[in-house]
Amino acid sequence: MNYIIGMDIGTTSTKAVLYGDDGKVYSHANEGYPLYRDATGMAEEDQNEILEAVTKALQQVVSYINFKEDTLKGVSFSSANQSLIALDKNHQPLTRIQTWGDTRSTKYAQQIKNSDRGQAIYEKTGTPIHPMSLLCKIMWLKNEKPDIYEKAAYYCGIKEYIFYRLFGVWQMDISVASCTGLFNIFEQKWDQEAMEIAGVTAKQLPPVVDAYHQFSGLKEEVAKITGCPADTTFIQGAFDGALSNLGVGAIDNGVVAVTIGTSGAVRIVTDHPVTDPKGRIFCYAVDKDHYVVGGPVNNGGDVFRWARDNLFDSEKSTAALLHKNAYDLLTEIAAQVPAGSDGLLFHPYLSGERAPIWEANARGSFFGLTQMHTRAHMVRAVLEGIVYNLYTVLLALEEVVGQPKEILATGGFARSQLWRQMLADVFERPVTIPQDFESSCLGAAVIGMKSLGMADDFNVVKQFIGETSTYDPNPENFDVYRELVPIYIRLTRQLRPEYENIARFQIKHSHAKAKD
Repeated sequence: MNYIIGMDIGTTSTKAVLYGDDGKVYSHANEGYPLYRDATGMAEEDQNEILEAVTKALQQVVSYINFKEDTLKGVSFSSANQSLIALDKNHQPLTRIQTWGDTRSTKYAQQIKNSDRGQAIYEKTGTPIHPMSLLCKIMWLKNEKPDIYEKAAYYCGIKEYIFYRLFGVWQMDISVASCTGLFNIFEQKWDQEAMEIAGVTAKQLPPVVDAYHQFSGLKEEVAKITGCPADTTFIQGAFDGALSNLGVGAIDNGVVAVTIGTSGAVRIVTDHPVTDPKGRIFCYAVDKDHYVVGGPVNNGGDVFRWARDNLFDSEKSTAALLHKNAYDLLTEIAAQVPAGSDGLLFHPYLSGERAPIWEANARGSFFGLTQMHTRAHMVRAVLEGIVYNLYTVLLALEEVVGQPKEILATGGFARSQLWRQMLADVFERPVTIPQDFESSCLGAAVIGMKSLGMADDFNVVKQFIGETSTYDPNPENFDVYRELVPIYIRLTRQLRPEYENIARFQIKHSHAKAKD
């Protein structure tokens, strides 16, 4: 048997999946790590904890292989994008990892966005001006942490750091590079103007390679720990969002992938760069010949988790006593409430928001609460609010690339039949749920198979995707959602001027509380 491993270095965990060339999954691993939020706007991770998770996950899946009879053809990588680590001249970290969710550079993002260069930078890089980008994060370091900025000889993200530690290679794939806000997606090189704004030079950034770039030379001590042969071929891969599209089979023109995991996204693959005159969507590379266009949202399954932990503690305890999944219990409760939650709306902006509003100061809110509403209404409104927000991203995407021909959806939300149906009802289109296994890992494996000559094109993914289930929209719910979605959108616009004010208040008083 020939095997290939797809690995995804994600925001909350590293996953590894062992695929056979027969299209089956033979082993998988999932190693988690914490997110540190020690200050307002901070969202950091410890690179050494992630390095340990990567080696553990690799060890677990490699242990399945009988190297006397079987062959490990390669290991291909996916990773979260828009993470930043500052390194000294010896490539030693000066910081932890600032993840895409870190919003401490909001002030500098606003400065760029409001300048006469903001739109031009977006149109060249395909990355909306937002605190998520390395462009803004490095500006924050320069102005708020000058001691670190002065010592920083290099900058990279988590995948590049892991590769340097495991193999001694210093490089970044074109996919991750295209998400930094520093890379010109049309010229496929680091952008001089963006680097000048950030205060960084090309020498401080890794050389850029294609997704199919191969390398080997796993360090001896790591090979011993993982059981992975030192001469194994490794493939650079791409960022997790792009690979999630590949992993669900959303590779043809007009096929949209909707993902709801910890965060969420709506994306479509194209064969050329596309940007939005209104700056609402991103355009990132998959490889040198393919691009993924769409919008990410900060607030997906993590908002459902917030509701579970803060509004339904007793139900959480009940579910534990019954040996039942707490989320399943909450969706059963939500299902008792009619579509539209009897006029209760929820804006899910608990962690600011990216697409389509790109407002780091955005805050969540319930609107329409009356005495008739219960916690059951609130939990359904939370689920609907997440879907409404994704729908607004789809509306923006439609303006740029046209109406979708097909919608595929994946992520943790897919466990819930209610949530699947809700997505179809709000989008007013059939939604197909592929029975894939870890779509970003599968997408990484597809890149690896193309690189290794095991596949000619992306269509090989179809032999790895199992059965699918399609949810048709329920016409009885159309009128309700058609009335509520415009209210949801208008409210966002009307509240937007106050987001900065309430965010400033929260920061001021959280600092005062910390001093006390």
